[in-house]
Amino acid sequence: MAIFQKLYRIETQQFIPISIDKAWDFFSSPENLKEITPDKMGFNITSKSADKMYPGMLITYIVTPLLGIRMRWCTEITHVKDKAYFIDQQRFGPYNMWHHQHHFEEVDGGVMMRDIVNYGVPLGILGQIANTIMVKSQLKEIFDYRIQAVEKRWPSKDGSPTSKISFF
Repeated sequence: MAIFQKLYRIETQQFIPISIDKAWDFFSSPENLKEITPDKMGFNITSKSADKMYPGMLITYIVTPLLGIRMRWCTEITHVKDKAYFIDQQRFGPYNMWHHQHHFEEVDGGVMMRDIVNYGVPLGILGQIANTIMVKSQLKEIFDYRIQAVEKRWPSKDGSPTSKISFF
């Protein structure tokens, strides 16, 4: 008997008042992930990274996602279109499945950045309960932090929030 695997989705959208070149250079560099990840995640890259992101690139991390338990996480950059998008997928780590699309669109006055994450949690119905109780809220907290870190680094000219998060 197959266990039903539920797939969850998070989408974020954020306007950043910078050039597409500056946005791409920052977000496509794995070295900058730590700056936009909450300290409590214990996020540390353990692999040596190349200057430029490329399809097939593996990035390994140590993370502390739940209850102070340190875990290894490995993602692969599967697709890259310069200054348009890149996609990373988990090869092993805390999720059953993790597929993260990062999209960049040049718009008037800056860049519209969109993240689309599809993820699954392990343990069947127990994982679904864990997602409802803590995983979903923890991911919201991580993406909220990321949005705030980006707004702090590149504030909008009028100081108004320029982002949106949706869960499905």
